[in-house]
Amino acid sequence: MTENVVKRQVILDTETTGISTAEDHRIIEIGCVEMVNRRLTGQTFHQYINPHREIDAGAIEVHGITNEFLADKPSFEDVAEDFLQFIDGAELIIHNAPFDVGFIDHELKKLKGEKRRVNTLCSVLDTLKMARDKHPGQKNNLDALCKRYDVDNSNRELHGALLDAEILADVYLAMTGGQVAMLLAAEEVEPKTSSENETEEMLTAVPPRKLRVIRASEEELAAHEAMLEKVQKSSGGECVWLRES
Repeated sequence: MTENVVKRQVILDTETTGISTAEDHRIIEIGCVEMVNRRLTGQTFHQYINPHREIDAGAIEVHGITNEFLADKPSFEDVAEDFLQFIDGAELIIHNAPFDVGFIDHELKKLKGEKRRVNTLCSVLDTLKMARDKHPGQKNNLDALCKRYDVDNSNRELHGALLDAEILADVYLAMTGGQVAMLLAAEEVEPKTSSENETEEMLTAVPPRKLRVIRASEEELAAHEAMLEKVQKSSGGECVWLRES
């Protein structure tokens, strides 16, 4: 008898004081939603965190979280055990996982006692890498994926860890469920008529032309997206390459 395997996944996002742990930037918000066997359970972990340092002005523009708002919030060490218990043993689903995992590991290094790292507690799936593999040469940030997979992100005026985790859960399910849906739909298609078969035979008789395809590397795609974001900012939101079609 085949055993039913329970797969527990935690979709995670963070907000931070800046972009580099090398400058001792810290986590200020963690948002997680739980999914078991591809079904959202309604269980979440959400916490604002006092970083005990100033937040970069550029970061505030992204997430809207201020130093004053965080003044009475707990430190990471105060919430660490609850957070680690929530993610322990799960597969973490994160968009641009190296960023979030790097910040979590940076916080864990500061804790007293046993030194732990994310990869000793969880496996990690990076949906940004998944999206770049599925859609090379296209924009693959969360907003672009929402548009591509028809996921509602109308409430996302600013970045927020819990909201972004909830949106990413929908995007992940759409990204990984689309192929199954296509296969199910294909099974419902009526058998081809003889004329359709003849047309297909004629088409397959034409020898395919071999075209050389040179794809951009991940580094090149990342640099391209970074440059477009700079153009978008310097042009006051008028970058023509980022306009919705």
